Amino acid sequence: MGTTPAEAQSSAATAPASAVEQRLAELGITLPEVAAPVASYVPAVVSGSHVYTSGQLPFINGKLEATGKVSAGTEGFADEPTVSPEDAQKYAAVCAVNALAAVKSVIGDLDRITRIVKVVGFVSSDPSFTGQPAVVNGASELLGRVLGDAGQHARSAVGVAVLPLDSPVEVELIAEFS
Repeated sequence: MGTTPAEAQSSAATAPASAVEQRLAELGITLPEVAAPVASYVPAVVSGSHVYTSGQLPFINGKLEATGKVSAGTEGFADEPTVSPEDAQKYAAVCAVNALAAVKSVIGDLDRITRIVKVVGFVSSDPSFTGQPAVVNGASELLGRVLGDAGQHARSAVGVAVLPLDSPVEVELIAEFS
């Protein structure tokens, strides 16, 4: 007994649209809709054969799961909300997924990505916290797992005093595509 056209259409709608999205699915990750901008900008812009994303926050289902500064527990003030470096690393990976969604919104198919050229990660942290590179590894490692060699990139990991909406991390990237 075969599937009905409605079942086939439903199945096609839920199947990953590209090899990149298939790899995300294998990791248990579904590419979200592009996060709505929180100010006056667009999520991504194409210039030539490159996509430049705006900074992406770790929105999950439209909301931030955590806010505050990233801290190993020995920095900052006890009354400030903090996020562990391990959790922040996971949120950096969420930012990278959100950045991929922004890229897809302007090029249509993530399989067109030929290289992630640059990743910039911002980590909201106390001046004495120096683990920003390890936090941003969450984004870099996710891109490597999903895109293979094309996910290897140049990178900056920057500590900042505060990020929009008190997010613990923000990631932007530049992707080359064909």
